Amino acid sequence: MRRAGVGDWEALREIRLESLRDTPDAYGSTFEESRRWREPKWRWAAAKWVYFLAERDGRVVGMNSGGFNDRHPGTHWMYGMYVTPDERGRGAATSLVDAVGRWARDEGARALYLHVTTAVPRARAFYEKTGFVANGERTPLDRDPAITLVTMVMSLD
Repeated sequence: MRRAGVGDWEALREIRLESLRDTPDAYGSTFEESRRWREPKWRWAAAKWVYFLAERDGRVVGMNSGGFNDRHPGTHWMYGMYVTPDERGRGAATSLVDAVGRWARDEGARALYLHVTTAVPRARAFYEKTGFVANGERTPLDRDPAITLVTMVMSLD
């Protein structure tokens, strides 16, 4: 588990595109839109966004990011969680959640928020297992209002 840097742009691109192909209804962006990003944009994302990468045997097998949400000022959020299928159930996902939780705590947060789509019930079950609870907020996904986002929160105290 490690925080991504600018030198990780290719690995980040590869795992992000894999995630969008594997579970397209789980994310706010699409494979087609992300596939069109050029190298400078991937470099910028790897350097400026708070991405964590899970690795096994030198191969990136998962990603997660921490950030903020303009609709909820002062809160810390987890975005873009993904673990490649052959690594699921082996601890990478929990380590990725822990990494973003540590980042948020280090930033002074007392809670970590996320959105999970109703289209991916296994993701919601995982988040519940790791301590997230639905807070009652439900919103449509910007790119596809037919997909509902459930807001979940985990205490960092």
